[in-house]
Amino acid sequence: MGQARTIHFVSLGCAKNRVDTEVMLGVSDATGFRHVEDPTEAEVIVVNTCGFIGPAKEESVDTILEMAQLKESGVLEQLVVAGCLSQRYPGELAESMPEVDVFLGSSDMLKLGPILEKKRTERMQVGNPAEYTMRATDPRVLTQRGHSAYLKIAEGCNRSCSFCTIPSFRGKQRSRSIADLVRETEQLVARGVVEVCLISQDTIAYGRDLEERPTLAQLASALAEVDGLRWVRLHYLYPESLTKELVDVLAHHPKVLPYIDMPLQHAATNMLRRMKRGHGGKRLYELVDKLRKNVPDLVFRSSFIVGHPGETEEEFQELLDFVTWAEFDHLGVFLYSPEENTPSGTMSGEVPEKVAKARHRKLMRAQRPISRAKLKARIGTEIEVLVDGVSDEHEFLLEGRWWGQAPEVDGKIYLANGDAAPGEIRKALVTAAADYDLVADLLTPEGEWLAPPGTRRPRKRKVQLRTLA
Repeated sequence: MGQARTIHFVSLGCAKNRVDTEVMLGVSDATGFRHVEDPTEAEVIVVNTCGFIGPAKEESVDTILEMAQLKESGVLEQLVVAGCLSQRYPGELAESMPEVDVFLGSSDMLKLGPILEKKRTERMQVGNPAEYTMRATDPRVLTQRGHSAYLKIAEGCNRSCSFCTIPSFRGKQRSRSIADLVRETEQLVARGVVEVCLISQDTIAYGRDLEERPTLAQLASALAEVDGLRWVRLHYLYPESLTKELVDVLAHHPKVLPYIDMPLQHAATNMLRRMKRGHGGKRLYELVDKLRKNVPDLVFRSSFIVGHPGETEEEFQELLDFVTWAEFDHLGVFLYSPEENTPSGTMSGEVPEKVAKARHRKLMRAQRPISRAKLKARIGTEIEVLVDGVSDEHEFLLEGRWWGQAPEVDGKIYLANGDAAPGEIRKALVTAAADYDLVADLLTPEGEWLAPPGTRRPRKRKVQLRTLA
């Protein structure tokens, strides 16, 4: 028998896309292919694209063309393009990119097997996204560090936000059953995973499309019962009224982290109406206040869009005031991207790019001292840290995340002493803080701090955030 054929994957876009890439990695493994990190060594390259907004589309196109050049200089025989961009623009891509051998859509991951086995040779294989929902039986190769994994609990979205195109090429919401998600979580734990991060386009709406109508709180509680799983984290919640059941789970369940990732998008009532978010700014104040009061030690991540058509200086100031008041632990800010076939794309009141970028900078400048103060307040406290392994910054440091940091988006914690294996969750004493990262010393398994000679234990900082200038 000859050597296994080689394959290289490029995954672009969000965490949901990453899971799709991991499924295709599993398909390629099952087909007998060997994954290579260097694209010049690959006989097959798969680019899993993002088609959400303009910059992501440009990155996808540039990546496809870059990989296509390897047909001339490398060993590349077959270039496969998958994901949201080809789902959204199948005809245009097929016509403008003759270098691409096969196009798959956003829900066609399992079709990769017959393509690799050369049982299916059609160039255009973009299917109907509504026909696929991920299952625990799908093959999957994990790609995250630190024994953490994303768990995709649903496909598609039923919302109609005026700026968003995702429902048009991802389809309507299709939730997975609790039993299937528990089964996948058990499989992940058997492979060493200790943290699952629940993701979907609209996580708060989980289960509403299923006959049994399971809730997100029921799902989180069921997953937390899986032996060996330590952390359950919730991402991408929609800002509607949260049930008492879910708030109680966040507040009291020992394995469901008091961490929320909830993209709010804006805070001015008129802007929220233009965005078709279904609520006004007052509800956001009430929601943040409710969560802060009812979930002890809550860590809150959110994201916002600036520069949407019609955004006035007064409305931006409302957003700035809200961010300053809300004191988010982590914040993402995005420039509005005009998209065809969206209500926002036809609205008047275009915001000049220069103005939008200035608003982006101003919002991030307002957030930086809030983030810094919140992290400095952790100095002198003991926190649980999930160890990822040797630091990317320095070979003599370990790095990881405390439970208030989600993978890849919330900064890191650098561990300046001690010895621990990747995947361990250990107590650590926070000794220093920067704008977005922490420094800590691992405690011994018995909870002792082995301080260097002459070092005093750092004192806990008291920070009154809302007194910041």
